[in-house]
Amino acid sequence: MSDWWRGAVIYQIYPKSFRDTNGDGVGDLRGILEGLPYIADLGVDAIWLSPFFTTPMHDSGYDVADFRGVDPIFGTLDDFDELLAEAHRLGLKLIIDQVYSHSSIDHPWFAESASSRDNAKADWYVWADPKPDGSPPNNWQSVFNGAAWTWNARRRQYYLHNFLAEQPDLNLHNPAVQDAMLEVARFWLDRGVDGFRLDAANFYMHDPELRDNPPSGVRDASRPYDYQAHVYSRSRPESLAFVARIRALLDSYGDRFAVAEIGDHSMVDEVISYARGPERCHSAYSFVFLEADTPTATLVREAIAPWQEVADTAWPSWAFSNHDAPRVVSRWARTAAERDDPRFAAFLNHLLCALRGTVFLYQGQELGLPQANLRFEDLQDPEAIANWPHTLGRDGARTPMPWTATAPHAGFSTAKPWLPLDPAHVPLAVDRQTGDPASVLEQTRAFLRLRRTMPALIRGAIAMRDAPEPLIAFDREPEGGGPLCVFNPEPAPVRWENARPDGDRTPAIMTRASGCRCEGRDLLLSPYGWMVVTAEAKRT
Repeated sequence: MSDWWRGAVIYQIYPKSFRDTNGDGVGDLRGILEGLPYIADLGVDAIWLSPFFTTPMHDSGYDVADFRGVDPIFGTLDDFDELLAEAHRLGLKLIIDQVYSHSSIDHPWFAESASSRDNAKADWYVWADPKPDGSPPNNWQSVFNGAAWTWNARRRQYYLHNFLAEQPDLNLHNPAVQDAMLEVARFWLDRGVDGFRLDAANFYMHDPELRDNPPSGVRDASRPYDYQAHVYSRSRPESLAFVARIRALLDSYGDRFAVAEIGDHSMVDEVISYARGPERCHSAYSFVFLEADTPTATLVREAIAPWQEVADTAWPSWAFSNHDAPRVVSRWARTAAERDDPRFAAFLNHLLCALRGTVFLYQGQELGLPQANLRFEDLQDPEAIANWPHTLGRDGARTPMPWTATAPHAGFSTAKPWLPLDPAHVPLAVDRQTGDPASVLEQTRAFLRLRRTMPALIRGAIAMRDAPEPLIAFDREPEGGGPLCVFNPEPAPVRWENARPDGDRTPAIMTRASGCRCEGRDLLLSPYGWMVVTAEAKRT
């Protein structure tokens, strides 16, 4: 099926933390291979594999030193090929990250580019002369704090880096650089991958005139980056021409898929622009849910509304958690009791999987893992270190998967893991939850099984319903008699009076959490309860 990705549930794997098979404390490709039956049994459709490429690990693999190589810490290219073949045998698609906006400072391209101003790759990166006073060429700030420019004494110029200084920006205005990145894409497509997650796609291009960014109007930010409106350093319209080249290449391979990551407080119109039409990505996602404080009907309504307006030309993707954001049960829980309640975690997974779009489920989310508690001395992520203790940080979402509660390091590794495994995660291990119908894992599996039996939950249209606070309610495929989905985000029961005013209709399918039921025309939702109701007319 050429559009297999429409409505697919894609499981994100963070390789360093999934499973270690060689006892070095770092997850590897063979660990993922061992975990494929678990992933297939979960009921997802595909895997997104975060970077496993050759890297010095300044930014956990997003600083790539060889776009076609597998870092030895993860294994070999043969390991990857075996993993891909086994995923396909199990009916799973596999997409991989592609990082085109920048490389590692250790990439041979950068070494050559930095060696002089007149070599063959002199303009493969973004170089600029200093101002007369020696300061950087403009006011652009890095996402990871401080100026987005670093001085290179050999060239006597600054180079641009929107992220770490160890991640110099590629000059994608140069057609030769675009060609080189498309050859990278072709390398992985020829190996059989099913598509790409395009990292930081809105950072592909910069303003060639290097104009200063204007102020954002923010008065009390935690980092200099947030004081600017990044109209010149990212989100440039020129990026879309390069995206069109990527899409054309993917289309030449058949049923391949590309989803663009559009990050850093981007406007929804910009996100949609990367996914609208045959010359764009097949889908795109923003941080709208990843940056939200709590699940509400208003949040869902405002997130999906712009996509409703372009429903015939653009397809959304949604994530509640990933490797760049604190885990959702900790972000959205209002109390410690709520964070630790399996009903709350299951409710979040069910809500995500009921939305219209492609769903990204982050490893451990199916277990209800909260954000890990880490000491400062255990941190690895430069962003977490720089912002300690003001944010939850990314490391707390990247700790190892707990597999077996009684095994050393919860079965992740026989050695000390690269990040500590939070003791609070041990009781949530896969083996403890498997077979327990009340567990987050089994509830998530059950919902994904339900989803496969109801096409409207996969590809159907969506329309919000007016429901009493705090309920979140919407119809899927409303014109075709699709199901009504209702979710209660509160720890107390909620009655929705007269929810079914057409009293001559009765539920034909009513899947629900424990305690949820229909009472005449009313729906009663238990704490963190949910219902998927399809009605049919009574026979006379």
